[in-house]
Amino acid sequence: MAKLTSAETTQLTSAILLPIEGAMLLPRAVLPLHIFEPRFVELVDDVLKGDRMIGLIQPKTDDDKSDAPALHSVGTLGRLTHFEEAADDRYMIGLTGVTRFKLLEDSALDQRPYRQGRIDAKPFEKDLIVGLGEESVDRKRFVSILKEYAEFSEFELDWDEIEESGVEDLINSCSMAAPYATRERQALLEAEDLGTRAEMLMAFAEIEMSRKDSNITMQ
Repeated sequence: MAKLTSAETTQLTSAILLPIEGAMLLPRAVLPLHIFEPRFVELVDDVLKGDRMIGLIQPKTDDDKSDAPALHSVGTLGRLTHFEEAADDRYMIGLTGVTRFKLLEDSALDQRPYRQGRIDAKPFEKDLIVGLGEESVDRKRFVSILKEYAEFSEFELDWDEIEESGVEDLINSCSMAAPYATRERQALLEAEDLGTRAEMLMAFAEIEMSRKDSNITMQ
C-alpha cells in the first residue's frame, strides 16, 4: 500500500491498535518501542505489509494485565518509520506521531491476536499544523521550572539540546518523558494545545515538589 499523507490519516476510519501502559505519543514526536510479545510481533509484521500506521493507546488502568484491557477514548496514530529485527523474533521500532484520534469502538481482528479500532481523527485535524499554539507558551518560565524539577528529581538533562529545541518539540518531548501515571499522561495527551500541555506539566511538577516540601516540614 502507498504511504499515506498526513492529511489522509485524518480520513482513516479504522486502525490496528497497540495498547501499551504508560506509552504516550504526540504529533511529530518519535517513540522508540521494544516489541517482544508474540501478538505484537505479529502486529508489526502485518503493519509492515500495509500502510505502516499504528494506533497507540493506553489501557484505562495501570494494573490490567488481561489481553483485552479497557482502553482510553483518545490515542495517537503513529507511522512506523524505523524498525530493526532483533534476536528471538523481537523488533526495535520507532513510531512517529501523526495525529490523535478518538476511539469509537474496538474489537479483536478475525484470526489475529491483536485489536482493531473504529476511529475518528477529524476532531484533531489541527494536530497537522506544525507549532500550533507555541506563542502561548512561556518558554522561559517552563525551562526554569524544568530546571527546578530536574534538581528535585536528581536526573540529568542535556541543556544544550533543550536550548536548541523548538517549543513544540520541547513541550511534547517533556510530556512523553514525564514520569507520571496513566491518568496524568492521558491528561497531557488530551490537552487542547501546546499552551495547555505546558501549563499542565508545570502544575504537575510544582505539585510534586510542594508535596515533598510539606513532608519534610511535617517531619
